[in-house]
Amino acid sequence: MPLLIVVLGIVLLLLLMIRFKLNAFIALIIVALFVGVLEGMPVTKVIDSVQNGVGSTLGHLSLVIGFGAMFGKIIADSGAAQRISRSLINKFGIKRIQWAVVLTGFIIGIAMFYEVGFVLLIPIAVSIAGFAELPLLYIGLPMAVSLSVTYGFLPPNPGPIAIGTIYGASVSSILIYGFIIAIPTVIVAGPIFTKFIKINSSKSSNGIFEGKIVDEEDMPSFSISVLTALIPPILMAAAAIGEITIPSTWQLKKLLEFIGSPVMAMLISVIVAIFTLGLMRGKKMESLMKDVAKSASGIAMILLIIGGGGALKQVLIDSGVGNYITSLMSGTNISPLILAWTIAAVLRLALGSATVASLTTAGLVLPLIATTHVNPSLMVLATGSGSVIFSHVNDPGFWMFKEYFGLSIGETIKSWSVAETLISVMGLVGVLVINAII
Repeated sequence: MPLLIVVLGIVLLLLLMIRFKLNAFIALIIVALFVGVLEGMPVTKVIDSVQNGVGSTLGHLSLVIGFGAMFGKIIADSGAAQRISRSLINKFGIKRIQWAVVLTGFIIGIAMFYEVGFVLLIPIAVSIAGFAELPLLYIGLPMAVSLSVTYGFLPPNPGPIAIGTIYGASVSSILIYGFIIAIPTVIVAGPIFTKFIKINSSKSSNGIFEGKIVDEEDMPSFSISVLTALIPPILMAAAAIGEITIPSTWQLKKLLEFIGSPVMAMLISVIVAIFTLGLMRGKKMESLMKDVAKSASGIAMILLIIGGGGALKQVLIDSGVGNYITSLMSGTNISPLILAWTIAAVLRLALGSATVASLTTAGLVLPLIATTHVNPSLMVLATGSGSVIFSHVNDPGFWMFKEYFGLSIGETIKSWSVAETLISVMGLVGVLVINAII
């Protein structure tokens, strides 16, 4: 019965948005209330759950997305994104530009949260798509796939680290096996998959990062453009390295943790960009702040929609749907790797949150590691793979991808949801192959 209610909620959401053209945020809140009440939650608890879901989701993302939009606007309007995109095109050629974006996303994704990397790379993807006269999705989807794979498979990202800690897995082993699986996964779910997508996506990310066309002589140099754009991953990578190598009693470690947190890294990046790409190039502060204000106003609805997705996710968690699913999956005799992947996948489909799915799964299957002697690092990767399957309407990340790329729900499912499923299945296949060899 709980799963049937979830299905009914998703059907209602699609009906409200597609048939009645209701705003996505309003539709998400209505469906969250609908599901919560039918699941048997007291009405006051449903409202609290909705508020907590919006608050917890936006509490993390609003600052990151806000600073990311400002940072991206400065990079776009200054011509830095143009400079980077033209240099990549000149170096790799238009025929191989997807591989350049994949490599960029992979490098940046290792060092930072998915959401941060996404808002950082979007203006560069928009600039490349416009300059090369290619659909934005052709450039942006491989970029997003790279970020998703690194976030799910590779330390020092929080998912693999957190699950690895629960399972008692070696970080170095997770990293080695994760790299082996991540490379073919990115290739299949990114550049290869985009060849089969039949979507005429727009060349602008809903107008958010439509930068001015800057003449060649007015662009910042490639070195300044790249160094400014790389400030966030550099700060976060320094914090991650410090977390592993520096004793906890050292003040340097605390400093790195502070400046390397996503919010602080993005704030520092905005301040630096104002100087390197603005004031040092003769722009006035008043003009820069007008551009910053425009970028902030452009993401208001995106934030609300992502918050609505968070509300639905929280209602599903608080109503006990996750516990119901884990009880159904317990007591089976299948391979612990397949079991971990399956539980994480079902939880992901029902709850939307990859983090909740993976951590819930880890707590459930932890005893199997001792009894079956399965490799803990492979269990980490199996769990992480299952937790990213088929992102859909109860996942805030689904709405982020949809709104930034200006897609319909159907187009987002055909592109992003299918790509996430490819990542999940490829991850499981890779885990099983490595397990058969070692």
